[in-house]
Amino acid sequence: MSSSTQLRILTAVILMPAVAAAAWWSPTWLVAGLGAIVAVVALREFFALGDRLGFRAYRFWTCLAAVGIFAQQWHAAQAAIVARLRDPLYLLGTLPVSLEMVLVLFVTGAAIIALGSRRALAEIFSSVSVSAAGLVVIVIPFSAVVRLHSVDVTGAGPSFTLNGLSRAWSAPGLGRQLLLFTLLIVWVGDSVAYFAGHAFGRTKMTPHLSPNKTWEGAGANLLAALLVAAVFAHWMKFPQAHMLKMAALGSIAGQVGDLFESAFKRSAGVKDSGTLIPGHGGMLDRIDALIFAAPAVWYYFEWFVMKRV
Repeated sequence: MSSSTQLRILTAVILMPAVAAAAWWSPTWLVAGLGAIVAVVALREFFALGDRLGFRAYRFWTCLAAVGIFAQQWHAAQAAIVARLRDPLYLLGTLPVSLEMVLVLFVTGAAIIALGSRRALAEIFSSVSVSAAGLVVIVIPFSAVVRLHSVDVTGAGPSFTLNGLSRAWSAPGLGRQLLLFTLLIVWVGDSVAYFAGHAFGRTKMTPHLSPNKTWEGAGANLLAALLVAAVFAHWMKFPQAHMLKMAALGSIAGQVGDLFESAFKRSAGVKDSGTLIPGHGGMLDRIDALIFAAPAVWYYFEWFVMKRV
């Protein structure tokens, strides 16, 4: 085993339990805060890639908007809980802060900065574009971790049908379980794909983007995610069909996210987005799959599960 592989494993052994513990024990507001910090670090690495191509972002304003997006996601999560209480007094006290409002404020601020900046006019288009791209490509999809963690369907009403038997669903810790599930399908999938690809990978997926990724490794990633889903379905007493579908979507979306980030790095002429995490590169390298996997799991749950509870 090479020294780089050993360093990669050692770092993972230290970081994964720490992140899992934070996801499990932290309240949603803290998850939102930690997620915002991670997103800002990844966003700055994204902007560093843009700098190599001559695209200079409005860094401070965009990072501030990123924090605002995570705050809005936390607010939306709290509003969803209040709405399920169906208490008019609570509903009257809920301010309608939407993601669109945050984005409009970002665009307005970006326009003011662009018009008041001493940068050359030729830079305005690229600066606004890379700033907005950072929010759309990284921050908004990654912020789904907040919505996942906040899920609480306790006493929400009707029922699921489990093994042909109708039973009321009550799971106050469901959000923590869903976020941990999403983290694990990404981590286990990536790890299995890494070792399976090195052991028997033959067919290259996209050699121009990621020379080491193979279809065999991708298949192993998907199978590992499905195995995680089976274990979680048993642990959570959750419908296995839903868990398997969320795992499949999360695995495929995560692998797309990994390749998508590789495209950005290759276009900027670098191998890693940074050096923050030993053996893994930068923060963006570490969360690229989760950026796509988290919204895939969240929207499946919201569209196909939550409407039944």
